[in-house]
Amino acid sequence: MMTLSLSEARALVTAAMTGSGHGAGDAETIADHLLDCELRGLSFGGLARALSIVERVHAAPAPARPIRVVAETAVSATLDGGDQVGYLVGMRALDLAMEKARAQGMAIVGARNTWYTGMFSYYLEKAAAAGFAGMIAGSGPAVVAPHGGTEGRFGTNPIAFGFPATPAPVIWDIGTSAVMYGEVMLKARLGEKLEPGQAYDAAGEPTVDPAAALEGAFGVWGGHKGSGLAMVVQLLGMMSGAAAAPPGVSDCGFFVLLVDPAALTDAHDYHQRVTVFAESIRATRPVDGGTAVRVPFDRSAAGREKALRRGTIEVAEAVVAALRRKAGHD
Repeated sequence: MMTLSLSEARALVTAAMTGSGHGAGDAETIADHLLDCELRGLSFGGLARALSIVERVHAAPAPARPIRVVAETAVSATLDGGDQVGYLVGMRALDLAMEKARAQGMAIVGARNTWYTGMFSYYLEKAAAAGFAGMIAGSGPAVVAPHGGTEGRFGTNPIAFGFPATPAPVIWDIGTSAVMYGEVMLKARLGEKLEPGQAYDAAGEPTVDPAAALEGAFGVWGGHKGSGLAMVVQLLGMMSGAAAAPPGVSDCGFFVLLVDPAALTDAHDYHQRVTVFAESIRATRPVDGGTAVRVPFDRSAAGREKALRRGTIEVAEAVVAALRRKAGHD
């Protein structure tokens, strides 16, 4: 592992993004999202993802097009992402949803024709800071097998919910696959193995080889219940117009629902009640020999605060070396 200062890491990602054709502002937007993942200990969605972005940009058959609003009402909108990376499309969708929810009390925004939308908690933390509660769901290429099967039919299909609270929002953000696409890609880059039971090869046999898993299918999370949730998330993402099984890394669906609590109740009072409720969860008596009970996002937020105080992150040497080549630093 290599130790990078936060400024070094940001500069490296930004250089790689501008080197792949992104403007300075877009490069900074992408870098901010990836650095937040690293700070929160989600390395597969951090600097390693920058490599995947550069590779995907170079592999695209045609240049990306501008993000466009293709349908709109007072409380909804649909975006065509123009094959832009999802970190940019997701922020455009979030900004539009917050604008409409602020004016109308709620909003639904969908986006299609995009890829790599990142950690949904990143968007929901911003929405919660602005006072909104919300949900984000995302569909993608068919790389996850339904319960009882060995062929891909779902995307890794993350779904997340966020609620305003103090000192941090209450956020639950999960993927509905046994292993996330970014994790498999990172293990393939580093020559590491998957955990048993996470994936199948192209013949439907269980595998711990990430390269074989990428040619086959990942397992689903949560058995038949997780499989049902994955199906629902895929259908929500498809509501944007995204394909059920797009080829390669393309046409991911992004579905955002935001609600201003003030449309239903006193917003400040709701914020306080969410805060008190979260504290009651943390105060739950733990099982014998167990550790303190946490609320989802607690570990992530605490890890980020620790990393910010330290001012550095640890990144795999192979990832740093490859990024430096992409950024033209070698």
